[in-house]
Amino acid sequence: MVIIIIELLISGILLWFYDKSNLLILGLQPTKEKIVDFIFGFFSSAILCALGLYLIIIVIEPTLTFNPDFTFITFLNSSFWMLKSVLGEELLFRGALLYIGIKKLGLKNACILSSIIFGIYHWFSYGIFGDFSQMIYIFFLTGISGLLFAFSFALTKSIYLPVGLHLGWNLISVVIFSGGPLGKQMLIFDGGDQLDGFWTAIFYIYQITILPFATYIFLNRK
Repeated sequence: MVIIIIELLISGILLWFYDKSNLLILGLQPTKEKIVDFIFGFFSSAILCALGLYLIIIVIEPTLTFNPDFTFITFLNSSFWMLKSVLGEELLFRGALLYIGIKKLGLKNACILSSIIFGIYHWFSYGIFGDFSQMIYIFFLTGISGLLFAFSFALTKSIYLPVGLHLGWNLISVVIFSGGPLGKQMLIFDGGDQLDGFWTAIFYIYQITILPFATYIFLNRK
């Protein structure tokens, strides 16, 4: 939480010096519309992530077991950790800097630049710098996600939708399916086949297209 508080303070200072605005310009104040944005983002992202991971389970046929050490308290602690992680990244990449970037560079250019930086950031957060095949894979995977989050912020003028989209996907993949830095969480995979090139490509395409498509439909109807 300390990091988030620091980000808020720095964001407030940047906004004040840029155009005498404050943190409310980031759409932090809750409204009915913003809450709907968050709910759509969270549940659509969570459901689509779960469907994709379920597809992998069908293909590789691992042994899937419930972690006996995973308790409700563990779920709460892990979910809170994930919430802090998502909020920290959203305030950094889709907060004051993106707001100023849009004013300076225009909406499209700022969002593209934000997504590029987001992709590069994950080289270091994932610890893959130097592994060029993984760097390319992760750059496009996280960069496209960053582009989705950036446009979601820019078009709704609020962080509620990008936070929902980001949190829903990460919560399912990391806390439910144990696919992240927290180690073994709710479900544990053991054995199974390796994804071949065809299914790897299918799942990769699924990840970078399905959520942007769903969000496009949602925003277009708005």
